[in-house]
Amino acid sequence: MIGLDNIAHSIQLALAPSFLLTAISTLLILLTSRLGRAVDRSRWIEQHYAPKGHEGHDYQVAQLRLIDQRMKYANRALVLSALSAMLICIVIGGIFVSALLGLELASMMAVAFVIAMLLLIGSLVLLLYEVRIAVEATRIQDALLRD
Repeated sequence: MIGLDNIAHSIQLALAPSFLLTAISTLLILLTSRLGRAVDRSRWIEQHYAPKGHEGHDYQVAQLRLIDQRMKYANRALVLSALSAMLICIVIGGIFVSALLGLELASMMAVAFVIAMLLLIGSLVLLLYEVRIAVEATRIQDALLRD
């Protein structure tokens, strides 16, 4: 029979990964928002696309290329964050399964947690790349800065 102390201890152990899951959820919201803004920007440019030979054409093509890169990095970061969140859920579930069934899952849970952290780190690195590209894409054109 499973003791109340054992369940209480499992809840305590699951608390930190639960907070991490909340943080990853916030990151997923951020990434989804950034991806949505990039999609909206690309659609706006496509609707106002200048024909070849028009003075704004080359700028729009360059912007669309940067937006395409942004979407690629944001999407990959989103996937890595989602995978990390799923592994954290597995860790939380594993903590309770271990307590309820008396199984020794500590090594598997530790490996799952480390992999989740590596995925999260990868997601954050991709987010940094996406932000760098977004900053490059939003720089003011030199022609507009001339006196």
